[in-house]
Amino acid sequence: MINGKTAIVTGGSRGIGRAIALKFAALGANVAVVYAGNEAAAQSVCAEAAALGVTAQAYQCDVADFQAVKTTVAAVKKAFPSVDILVNCAGITRDGLVAMMKEDQFDAVVNTNLKGTFNMIRQCTPIFMKNRHGKIINISSVAGLMGNPGQANYAASKAGVVGLTKSVARELASRNVCCNAIAPGMIQTDMTASFSEDDAIVQQIPLGRMGKPEEIAELAAFLADSGSDYITGEVIRVDGGLAI
Repeated sequence: MINGKTAIVTGGSRGIGRAIALKFAALGANVAVVYAGNEAAAQSVCAEAAALGVTAQAYQCDVADFQAVKTTVAAVKKAFPSVDILVNCAGITRDGLVAMMKEDQFDAVVNTNLKGTFNMIRQCTPIFMKNRHGKIINISSVAGLMGNPGQANYAASKAGVVGLTKSVARELASRNVCCNAIAPGMIQTDMTASFSEDDAIVQQIPLGRMGKPEEIAELAAFLADSGSDYITGEVIRVDGGLAI
């Protein structure tokens, strides 16, 4: 059970991160919602979580900034009785074909999606090692497993998250810390708002529809709970069969 535990959720103000934060709150976990810029959205998530009877606080942080992450995790550690779960969901896209992609487009995506994940893990690892327990859940993507035209930067960053997940899982297993990744497919968020059920890529999904953020949250809740204590280093697709 995650009741009474504390979870840090990056990218927690919207989309998949929001769904995960609220699912955890519904299960009795306190949540630290880390957001990049939309304070109103983050506070809204915290208000919904608090209405479920848990403690929820919002923290503005650029996860690509190592020092900012260090400061934020220290603040969370001070405000909550413990830090038990880390969900790395912060992510951005800057799509473009390789032949025309600018360096800053590539760097921005890798810095947020991959380096940001590392930064959060780096600051939470000492806490988990001291406690001899912890759950790390990284949000990758099927794009990181199969590639996607126009998203070389995004796919590379998410493939990097897979390698990071497996390495961290091996390093921290002896301290009873589990590290897993979820690889969503086409999920109904602001990142996919331009797509409809009639688009060609959606038609390629065997289950014939886009997924819901809440479906990712269900798996995240399982990976955060004790029922998954013997699972680490895994990358689990939630994609309706897209990457079969």
